[in-house]
Amino acid sequence: MARTAGRTAEATKQQILDAATQLISRHGTAAPMTDIAAAAGVSKGGLLYHYPSKQALLAGVATEVMEQFRRDVEQAASDEPPGTPGRLTRAYIRVSFTHASDLPGLRDDIALAAHLMFEPGLEDIARADAAQWRQELSQDSLDPAATRMIIAATDGSNSAPLWGAVLSDADRDALESDLLDLTRTERTPR
Repeated sequence: MARTAGRTAEATKQQILDAATQLISRHGTAAPMTDIAAAAGVSKGGLLYHYPSKQALLAGVATEVMEQFRRDVEQAASDEPPGTPGRLTRAYIRVSFTHASDLPGLRDDIALAAHLMFEPGLEDIARADAAQWRQELSQDSLDPAATRMIIAATDGSNSAPLWGAVLSDADRDALESDLLDLTRTERTPR
């Protein structure tokens, strides 16, 4: 299977990542490279050209998932002027709650993370991403205690629907509103 005419190398890489993400979330990291190549519409050689090993492909998938979330948050944050206190945290909340409202997508995301978390080297990628979020959200001019509560409530409430959430949809809407309200209080000196 030759590269599709007119498709750029970047578009091909994205198709490979999209196919790998879908297959790995459903079948785990043991999904064969040939199946991933077929789902992406490329030959196995074409896949290996862009990702020379399974580990390179898995790292690419993990990185892309984290970068896509970051792009979504940055896009949401662009609704407010740079430097506005709480701007990034509000965007983090809104994007997280939006992503979690798509239950099939949330299941796929959690399944993908569960499969990837046991792969060597990927934990380092996740830790680096988490450290960057921690730094950026802590510099968003909010009270540190409020930031910790916002992150914990956002992350926790958005994985809870997988196991039969205690909060109803109305409760989750109210929680999102409450968390957004917490971002409108600037950091107080201690």
